[in-house]
Amino acid sequence: MASPVYSGAIRASGRRGRYRPMSEINVTPLVDVMLVLLVIFMVTAPLLTVGVPVELPQTQAPPINEPKEPLVITLNREGVIYVQESTIETDALVPKLQAITGANPDAVIYVRGDKDINYGRVLEVMSLVSSAGFRKVSLVAEAPKGRTAASARPDSSARH
Repeated sequence: MASPVYSGAIRASGRRGRYRPMSEINVTPLVDVMLVLLVIFMVTAPLLTVGVPVELPQTQAPPINEPKEPLVITLNREGVIYVQESTIETDALVPKLQAITGANPDAVIYVRGDKDINYGRVLEVMSLVSSAGFRKVSLVAEAPKGRTAASARPDSSARH
């Protein structure tokens, strides 16, 4: 029969010492798991911010720098409306925007429309948002391929 393992030493009188639990923690497996999780999150984090896939039209305008995160309305190729990443019907758009922004007329709202969608549909959504009292409504577009936003700005020294 096997005797239990004790962390105490055998005393000179032949008696065993009291059982003392081992109070050391091996952190190597914890560090291994944390490093694996770190790598997983580093790889997957950029994939989670994609949103609704749309092909934006290209423009020469400089980018807008806003300090706070705007509310994004997206119209895909089929004309379906998304607020952030959730689908919404046209008649429910204004109440949803007012609920999200707390009816704040200064809330920043971006409208993203696929380049292949009917322009009238984009204007219809923008007019709904504007008529609801929102003053900061902007269209989103991409800079032309091969040109940066800085090179798309007109140069003041190049006037004729």
